[in-house]
Amino acid sequence: MKIVLQNLTKKFPSRNKKSPGEVIAVNDFTFEIPDGKLIGLLGPSGCGKSTALNLICGLLKPTSGRIFFGEDDVTDLPPEHRGVGLVFQSYALYPHLTVLKNITFPLENLRGADKLSKEEMEKRALEAARLVQLEGLMDRKPSELSGGQQQRVAIARALVKTPRVLLLDEPLSNLDARLRLQTREEIRRIQRQTGVTTVFVTHDQEEAMSISDMIVVMKEGVVQQIGKPQEVYDEPINLFVAKFLGTPPINIFQGKVSGGQLYIGEESVLPLRDVQDQKVTVGIRPEGFILQEDGPLTCDLSRVEVMGRDISVVSTHPSSENASIRSIINAETKVDPDAQTVRFALKPRKLYLFHPQTGERIHFTAE
Repeated sequence: MKIVLQNLTKKFPSRNKKSPGEVIAVNDFTFEIPDGKLIGLLGPSGCGKSTALNLICGLLKPTSGRIFFGEDDVTDLPPEHRGVGLVFQSYALYPHLTVLKNITFPLENLRGADKLSKEEMEKRALEAARLVQLEGLMDRKPSELSGGQQQRVAIARALVKTPRVLLLDEPLSNLDARLRLQTREEIRRIQRQTGVTTVFVTHDQEEAMSISDMIVVMKEGVVQQIGKPQEVYDEPINLFVAKFLGTPPINIFQGKVSGGQLYIGEESVLPLRDVQDQKVTVGIRPEGFILQEDGPLTCDLSRVEVMGRDISVVSTHPSSENASIRSIINAETKVDPDAQTVRFALKPRKLYLFHPQTGERIHFTAE
């Protein structure tokens, strides 16, 4: 099911008595979610991603704009008639009901031509349980399940109605690190198996990038960038997106372009074309450093962290906005942990320039 959002805006009354007015939670959101794809809505707390999800499912009515499921305008349609399955951050399971009863609960409310017999409901519940690999736990109560199993029950309950759209609101936030990894892989497997169009809301960029076909990065209700995860990571449109995506985060320096050279501090670190002389903000991904004895960028070495397949060289620089600079290099590279300084060459494709005031990307051609 294709979802089309047209100029979607949601305003709430301000709760601040000193500055009455309206707060714009979602601002002019226009996007087409392709049929059968998994889309990650991504951004920090308060960016409007959960509000956007609630507008799609009908729990909130937009201040302006339209929502289409396929060719159907569902903007004014109540949630129960939209054909959506919704999974919350909290599992919201009935503690006194078994897994079977929790999954079949949405089917018990069907009326008229949609009403199902007990046998049909149990058959559908078992099919949904098989999808999430819970068929052997149907007689257990939620208290007898792990956190990951409880979340899978919630997903099965959302899928049992065969929804046109599946909406997941930070479904992994209550799980520990190992379960988060396992459950997000399950969500991706289930989505591919069912082919249901899915919107996944999270503040965790690693989650969104690992399972989404496309990601939507939001800030203060405004869409910053939309694209395939790797494309957004490789080509951030502004400083906010560059900072938000990536673990470890991007390293930020204050620099300048002068005479066709990029300077960080007093060192010329990269020859450039097509950029006029100006002050710039420089972003360098952790993997954008090459340890080199005569490298143009000199940093003060703090420590070396061995991570198995990689080494993290932690250093400082007077022009760095980060308290520490993290450079990820191959574990086979020899690093003297007792050295006072380290020198790096830089990979042009992992280095970005931004306007110091607006944060907008400045494109360049490396010599």
